[in-house]
Amino acid sequence: MPNIAAVLKEATSRLARKELHRQTNALKKASAQYRRDIPEMNRRVSNLQRKVKPLEKDDLKNVPSQVTEVEVQRARFTAKGLRPPRKRRGLSAGDYGQLIGVTDQTIYNWAHQTARPREQQVTIIASIRGLGKRQARARLEQMTDGRRTIAKYAVHRARGEDVRR
Repeated sequence: MPNIAAVLKEATSRLARKELHRQTNALKKASAQYRRDIPEMNRRVSNLQRKVKPLEKDDLKNVPSQVTEVEVQRARFTAKGLRPPRKRRGLSAGDYGQLIGVTDQTIYNWAHQTARPREQQVTIIASIRGLGKRQARARLEQMTDGRRTIAKYAVHRARGEDVRR
């Protein structure tokens, strides 16, 4: 005659395994679905970022000028005149380039006279000369906040969430 304790132990472990299998099966299915969804979301985000990049560049190119037309026509570029205003405002080459709409490497090339800015960029540099330290920081913050907002929008759209709040 079998021992009641052994029978109970066997039945309990069998039921526990069955319940664990049922619960983990749902988790496995959800995990597999997430693994399928994540690459698709990443593709959507990168696609949206590719679409946003030209828009950001256009936005940076269309910076409203606070300099008069006469000053713009007289605006000249010298490599020596690039670093001091940037340093006075406490901006890195990357931040300064972001204000102008170019990369930090471009700023470096301009400063070392391996390249020269285009006429439109000289106009933007002239308009930035009139900014103070706080104004430059505020404009830079405004630009990065806009990017964060666009990035958040892209992520939420990729997840299929409603972003019209």
